[in-house]
Amino acid sequence: MKWLTAALLTLAVVLGGLLLYRNLAPTLTSGTALDHPVTLPALRLVDERGQMTTLNASGGKLRLMFYGYVRCPDVCPATLAALKNIYAGLTPQQQARVQIQLVTVDPVHDRPSVLRDYLNRFNPAFTGLTGDAATIDEAARVMFVANVQPQVATDHVAHQDQHSHEAGAAHAAHDDEVSGGATAAARIHGDQVSVVDPQGRFVRVYSNAEVIGGGLEHDLPGLIRQYGS
Repeated sequence: MKWLTAALLTLAVVLGGLLLYRNLAPTLTSGTALDHPVTLPALRLVDERGQMTTLNASGGKLRLMFYGYVRCPDVCPATLAALKNIYAGLTPQQQARVQIQLVTVDPVHDRPSVLRDYLNRFNPAFTGLTGDAATIDEAARVMFVANVQPQVATDHVAHQDQHSHEAGAAHAAHDDEVSGGATAAARIHGDQVSVVDPQGRFVRVYSNAEVIGGGLEHDLPGLIRQYGS
């Protein structure tokens, strides 16, 4: 009977371990896990402090990466405001393991100092990435983010703009388009938030609706436990 007692004790230990694992394992209710995590390439970029870095440099933290731009009129500020609130709801220990990062799709305008000033409006702890336009385009492609260049304004469109806006504002918008910068109305880009683990692997993505609607906020503590170093 000793063997039976030993077997029952072993079974109890195994079952107890399974229950403990189930209790500790994160319950993720939103977002989409990538079937095959993408190891991000070492694309050369510049951070909001003007320091050289790479797309895959996570600094040992779980990154929440969002592609947008400073002059975006609606989606970008709404998403960053939601991320600000989500970040504020974390404990200091959790915050230390998370980095929220904006990757600009308008590098002509969004120089490091411009990014830094913009991010300070939401949280000084947020970071940004900018760089060569071709490199930004490749980064967006690797992370499955739509990034459509604005169309250069025609003389007809510019003429209409002069009648619908103040002359100075219209000329400034036209100049931005000709020089390759994004105007508020012209730039089309993805609005998802990508989860990148501390090893620089793109592992999960949240739609804008899941970010604004609270899905990411619910999942983030579990993401930190699962992926945070």
